[in-house]
Amino acid sequence: MHCHRKQTFAAELSRRLCLFVLFMSCSVPAYSGSALTLPQLLKLLDPFNPTLAAAQARRESAQGALATANQYPNPTLEGGSGQAKERGSGGRNGTSEVVILSQPLDYPFIREARRKVAEAGIVSADEANRNVWLSVRATTRQAFYEILRRRAELEIAEANERLLQQIREKVQLKVEVGEAPRYEEVKAMAEWLNAVKIKETAQVRVDDAKSALHALFGAALPHSFEVEGELPPLPKDLPPIESLREEVLAHQPLLRQTRAEVQRARAKLGYELDLRYPQVTVVGALERDPGLQRWQLGLSVPLPLWNLRQGQIREATADLSQTEAMASQQELTVLRELENAWNRYRIAHRQVDTFEAGLLKQAENSLKVAEAAYRLGERGILDYLDAQRVYRSVSNDYLNARFDRQSSLIDLERLRALELKENLP
Repeated sequence: MHCHRKQTFAAELSRRLCLFVLFMSCSVPAYSGSALTLPQLLKLLDPFNPTLAAAQARRESAQGALATANQYPNPTLEGGSGQAKERGSGGRNGTSEVVILSQPLDYPFIREARRKVAEAGIVSADEANRNVWLSVRATTRQAFYEILRRRAELEIAEANERLLQQIREKVQLKVEVGEAPRYEEVKAMAEWLNAVKIKETAQVRVDDAKSALHALFGAALPHSFEVEGELPPLPKDLPPIESLREEVLAHQPLLRQTRAEVQRARAKLGYELDLRYPQVTVVGALERDPGLQRWQLGLSVPLPLWNLRQGQIREATADLSQTEAMASQQELTVLRELENAWNRYRIAHRQVDTFEAGLLKQAENSLKVAEAAYRLGERGILDYLDAQRVYRSVSNDYLNARFDRQSSLIDLERLRALELKENLP
């Protein structure tokens, strides 16, 4: 008996521990590691990004609209009962009953027009879903590389702050022993305080970049996380801008979505025109009185005397004109984005080549020469600080040029819909 109680207690304890472990495993975020790579982030997008979920819901709504378009109208059943009383002599009294069944006719050409509207809506929703998928992935990549950029800026700022701290301490020591004038200490102190401010600003920018990435995933990411990665290798060569225009016009989901919206508006106009034909309703009735039973079969046809659907047709025509104008404007906007991204890529690429061709090395050598001259007493503190400031500026410009080139390349890939060709959502 005592042994059985121990076994029951052990089984209950084991069950509770299992439930606790299961609860804790369901409560942790989707990712709880200390460092994130870009492929890991992209894998987390589909199940956790709310924008993708909204786009998928729109597609489900379009599928529902097609199901609605394929539905047949329901029949209507009416019935009534009452007392019948004959006024004349010799008449029969009793219960009077009537049953009426009506069925609206659904013309095949109207069903076809309604179906075309719904199918165009599905095409539009599919293209919108692809466009959102591309945009969200591009935004994720931009946010990921923005963290790398801001973190690199922070490293430069920290190294600069440490260097100016050392300079300030050396200048302070020289002033104390009378080897340097007081204004050099003031200048070194001012430069160090400015470096501290730049470092703090760089840290804030790192936090802002992480916040922007975290907003894409919500609870799937912990509030405190790190990323690891580097800029990917550049493509061997980009097609000329003329080829890129043709590629974008043919494959960009946003443009295909607007074209589907034009088809949908055109189908809606055709549907409104078809609805001008009166919708016939077949009516069958059974009437039963004391001593009499009567069957009736007829048609109910609305007469188009006052309402010829002028308003609905006019609205559909205006919607078609507006949709066509918006499609033309969207095409111009996308082509403008393409040219802007292409120009930004070329400018940033030339800047990177300029830095790597010798400008960065020259700034570094100038700093070393100024530092050696200052230590030998051939130059003052101002020349050394100016050389150090120039080197920091050149380093930041080189860093920004590299990341600007990557940012414009991501925009070009999004506009060209390259990821859709390899990995459809």
